[in-house]
Amino acid sequence: MEILVILIPVSLLLGGAGLLFFVWTVKSNQYDDPDGDAQRILSGQWDDHPKP
Repeated sequence: MEILVILIPVSLLLGGAGLLFFVWTVKSNQYDDPDGDAQRILSGQWDDHPKP
């Protein structure tokens, strides 16, 4: 039972850190271009394969 004294604050701290990190990513516009990647993957312009 004594372990709960350690585990509860640690889990709350990690959950809060995850929430703060998520809010930071939203505010720094990390999720702004959802259609750009879908179009880029179909394009041959950024093909990283070596040329024959």
